[in-house]
Amino acid sequence: MKKILVLITFLISLTANAQQQKVIESIKKIGNVINAINNYYVDTVNISNLTEKAVISMLDNLDPHSVYISKEEFQAMNEPLTGSFEGIGIEFTLMEDTLVVVMPVSGGPSEKVGIATGDKIVAVDGQNIAGVNITTDRIYKLLRGKKGTKVMIDIVRKNVGNVLQFEVIRDKIPINSVDAAYEVRPGLAYLKLGRFALTSLDEIIIAFSKFKTNPEALILDLRGNGGGIMGTAIRLADQFLEKGKTIVYTSGTNLPDNIDLSTDNGIFKKGKLVVLVNESSASASEIVSGAVQDWDRGIVIGRRTYGKGLMQHQLPIGDGSYIRLTVARYHTPTGRVIQRPYEKGNKAKYTQDFYDRYITGEVYDSEKINFPDSLKYKTLVKGRTVYGGGGIMPDIFIPQDTSAYTQYYARLVNRGIVNKFVLNYISQNSEMLKAKYTEFESFAKNFFIDDSFIEQLVTFAEAENLPRNDDELNTSLSELKIMLKARCARDLWGTSEFYKIINANSDKEFAKAIEVIDNWEKYEKEIFEQQ
Repeated sequence: MKKILVLITFLISLTANAQQQKVIESIKKIGNVINAINNYYVDTVNISNLTEKAVISMLDNLDPHSVYISKEEFQAMNEPLTGSFEGIGIEFTLMEDTLVVVMPVSGGPSEKVGIATGDKIVAVDGQNIAGVNITTDRIYKLLRGKKGTKVMIDIVRKNVGNVLQFEVIRDKIPINSVDAAYEVRPGLAYLKLGRFALTSLDEIIIAFSKFKTNPEALILDLRGNGGGIMGTAIRLADQFLEKGKTIVYTSGTNLPDNIDLSTDNGIFKKGKLVVLVNESSASASEIVSGAVQDWDRGIVIGRRTYGKGLMQHQLPIGDGSYIRLTVARYHTPTGRVIQRPYEKGNKAKYTQDFYDRYITGEVYDSEKINFPDSLKYKTLVKGRTVYGGGGIMPDIFIPQDTSAYTQYYARLVNRGIVNKFVLNYISQNSEMLKAKYTEFESFAKNFFIDDSFIEQLVTFAEAENLPRNDDELNTSLSELKIMLKARCARDLWGTSEFYKIINANSDKEFAKAIEVIDNWEKYEKEIFEQQ
């Protein structure tokens, strides 16, 4: 037996050494090519750019989620995940080549000195930025900077004749990952998480502490949440599961297998739980919804999720740039791999496969979704059937409703016309609106978008080179009115109020969640007792 173990150890060592030798030879080969180009090529070559393209090409031949990230991209991509940046603290938009403040960040340096919604920033540190085709990147460079540094802002404000000057001291600005958190009614809370960031769980705990009543039911909205930090997903799932339950486990060729278990900690271990998902819910969102579903802890509503079950590590490669490299696959508690199929080196097809869901009609009809029997699993408490290999299939499917969507409506929203129009409206009428509607509840009940408001929008859109289309306008009218009211609420109060309007008036998944919670025993029996 000892001889066999020695032989096995020797063979493993030989294999490892042979693989390492191949790596050394490959590095030498690439170095020789770069050296030859640098020394002998007929024209001058930017070696750094050439090397970058070679790295991108190598990663393109792996899975769809292994990518190269430049130094600039790395900083921009990680700000939303780390939860903060350093700057003056405003949300802004560019209107007619002028920077307009959409909203100062609550408690941020701009709000502290008196900068307000609708203010037009015309100069920064004496440098004119109005009417000069300034870009968003240039604005970031001017307004962001190290905490404690000063910047002078020149502002034009409605009904004020002279230019106002504000000295703003830059500070750390939080980037919230909780888009909305509110009580639908006493005992029922709604929480929308936009991404899984380092600060997400702290934000959620703070939101819970502000609820007037202790929630007995929770709607967790992960629609459109493309993921983020895996550790945050594990910590969030831990809030819902009793101690000792597998949340997720990972396995990879070069990493040891790892199992993450739930703990005693948690703010919602018991109570009715509904998770909302759709085709854009990915990665960390699928870890949470998969754990909830596998342990029969709650009811998942919506449409089949994206299907990303690969775990990446960000690895520095020397010059401030990184590679995001897939290092493992993750499995839901039942053992499901929810990564949808892909061909190595064919990222275009992988992207197209996602959009094919609309072409085949699966987002409108669950019968058009096929899961092979070979990927069938049983949940861990009730033993009902779930599937792997292509995202999380919700317990209750809600088809996408496009009946009110037209090209005219899409262009109004996607070209930023609705945003600009509402910002103009709020800028001119905020004092009147705040005086008339001192509380959001009064606004929600008594503020209406009338025909005159719509006509003003259409005229504004025509000035933005979007021709009037009465047929499509009539088709989208009800949806457009809800969107306009929600945008007004957002600019007057915040994002929670935006979602309060949307959810209460036009959101079918949200409406179904309320129905399920109000008839919990019925749906629990229908869903959890299926085999």
